Amino acid sequence: MRIWAIANQKGGVGKTTTTLALGRGLAALGQRVLLVDLDPHASLTRSFGVPLDPPPSGVLELFATPPQEIAALARPSDIPGLDYLCAQAALATLERRSASQPGLGLALQQALARHGERHDHILLDCAPTLGLLMINALAAADRLIVPTQAEPLALHGLDGMVRTGEMVERSRQRPLPISILPTLFDRRTRAGNETLKQMQDRYGTRVWEDAIPVDTRISNPATLTAPVQDDGYPGRGLAAYRHALDWLRAEDAAQLEKAA
Repeated sequence: MRIWAIANQKGGVGKTTTTLALGRGLAALGQRVLLVDLDPHASLTRSFGVPLDPPPSGVLELFATPPQEIAALARPSDIPGLDYLCAQAALATLERRSASQPGLGLALQQALARHGERHDHILLDCAPTLGLLMINALAAADRLIVPTQAEPLALHGLDGMVRTGEMVERSRQRPLPISILPTLFDRRTRAGNETLKQMQDRYGTRVWEDAIPVDTRISNPATLTAPVQDDGYPGRGLAAYRHALDWLRAEDAAQLEKAA
C-alpha cells in the first residue's frame, strides 16, 4: 500500500482536482484506490455528490474515542476500484480538541495501519492550512505531492510547503520524498513560463518536467467522478495527469528499489 499526501499551504492550486485525477488514473490501471478528504470545506466529498447536511460519516470518526474503522466508513464511487472517505465541517474543531486529547496527531496513521492492505493506493486531499489534519497526513504519507500553480505568488506557498515537508521528515525519522506538480499552466503567458523555470531551477528533479495545462473541462467534478471511458483521460488536462501519474509511479518505484 502506498500513501500519497496531496498538499499545499496555498489554496486554489488544484489539490482536489489532482487527487481526483490521480485516483481516477490509478483505478483505470486496476489499482484499488481510496481517496480521503481531509478538508473541512469538503470539496472532494461534494464532487461525489454527497450532501453535507446532515453531515456524512467519514474522517471525523477516525478521531473519535474509540475510533471507527476506515472499512466501515469508506464509500464506493461509480468508478470501479475507487472508494472515498468523506469530510465534515466539524473537522475544523479538531484543532481545539488536540489540546486536551493527546495522540490526535497520529490518529490517521494509526487508522491506516489498522486498515491494512485493503487498498493499493491511498490519496490524502489536504486542506490549505498547516494544522492537525495536514500534520496527520504528512506523518502517514509515503510521498508528499505538492500541486503548485505556475504563477509568481504560488512560489511562496511552495517554499513553505517544502519546508514543512522537510520538517516532518526530520521529526518522523523516515523519508518523505517531495514531488512538485506544476498546475494551471498557461504556456502563452510570460509569467507562467518564467515561474515554471524558477521552480525547476530551485527544486531540480523534485519538479515534474512538464505541467498540467489550464483546462476548463476538469473544473467540472462530473468529468472526474464519472465512470472511466477508454483510457479515462479525455482532454488535455487529464492527458497531462496521465503522464504525471507515470512520473510519480516511476519515482515511487525508484524509492522502493533504493530502500530495498
